[in-house]
Amino acid sequence: MNSSVKKIGILTSGGDCSGLNAAIRNVVFAATAKGWEVVGIFDATDGLFSRPMRYKPLTVAEFDFPYASLGGTMLGSNNTGNPHLQRKADGTMEELTDAELDKRFQDGVAELGISALVVVGGDGSMAIVSKYCKKAGISMIGIPKTIDNDAPGTDVAIGFETAVQVVTEALDKLTTTATSHNRVMVTEVMGRGAGHLALEAGIAGYADVILIPEIDYTYEGVVQKLRAVQAQGKRYGLVVVAEGVKNVDGQHSFAGNGKTFRGVSDSLVQKLHEDGFNVRGNVLGHIQRAGTPVPADRLLAAQFATRAVELIAQGESNRVVIYKDGEVKDEALDVILKIANTPVNPTGDLVKTARQLGIYVGE
Repeated sequence: MNSSVKKIGILTSGGDCSGLNAAIRNVVFAATAKGWEVVGIFDATDGLFSRPMRYKPLTVAEFDFPYASLGGTMLGSNNTGNPHLQRKADGTMEELTDAELDKRFQDGVAELGISALVVVGGDGSMAIVSKYCKKAGISMIGIPKTIDNDAPGTDVAIGFETAVQVVTEALDKLTTTATSHNRVMVTEVMGRGAGHLALEAGIAGYADVILIPEIDYTYEGVVQKLRAVQAQGKRYGLVVVAEGVKNVDGQHSFAGNGKTFRGVSDSLVQKLHEDGFNVRGNVLGHIQRAGTPVPADRLLAAQFATRAVELIAQGESNRVVIYKDGEVKDEALDVILKIANTPVNPTGDLVKTARQLGIYVGE
């Protein structure tokens, strides 16, 4: 390879979302414009740990197929696996020590000839990959993504705006069936411990009640609002509840794995049913991670990708691209890791807007 040509790698890690392929595409285009080569690593760091390695050279021609217009990630991701367990070529599993993982990572980047790695993921993924990169002597630049929009240090992350669009469209559809049957629809959305998705989609989808983890609510307050809606002659009620909200008994609800929030809407639906409401529950689930990325996510992916490539060109490492105060910036990973995940501001403009519209958002 010509010594003037830089080869970089890119991987996606953590839960998928729309806009990941747009980020990959834009890194490839920005790097190619500099005369660089790009290698896509499959299934997060697993592509480097496995033997044989799993990767693919990425060129501009790769995007003749409209990958960048699709949700998900063309490189695959991993947010549940154990990196110490790797599948061998014959299909059997082998367990690797920390030292063996370090060596495989180092050998992998050396074989591929990459001098920098772009990680599109959460701050936890960036922290882990950064340690491997440091030992391998290559730089790491992070690009934040999450539909929860709680990534530390940035006002918005890739994937959030599309998720808001998907949830809003779902609320629009639920409204038509709700009004046809004079029903209250309770819709549970993702967000973990943050209520950004529920709040923004709930306002956009004309909800009557929005419950988020950052603001306490009372069941009586929910009932009072729904009764008021009925008294005004409205044929339906629309309740949006974030998965991280405590149920009517004051406890969190979890999925079967005991770790993932899920089911708070079930307790609310049951209680409303007992109190005489014609009510149905809906858990949108992973449909919120899907969908064609909206222009806002495509633009953010373009800005983040070009900033990441520029940081590599400047010889920077362990930096995270962020969007702050209306501008694309970057911050040291160490600083980002000291910042807590960003919750909804209970006294912020969006909460004030919801209340001024008569939406019940808690006490």
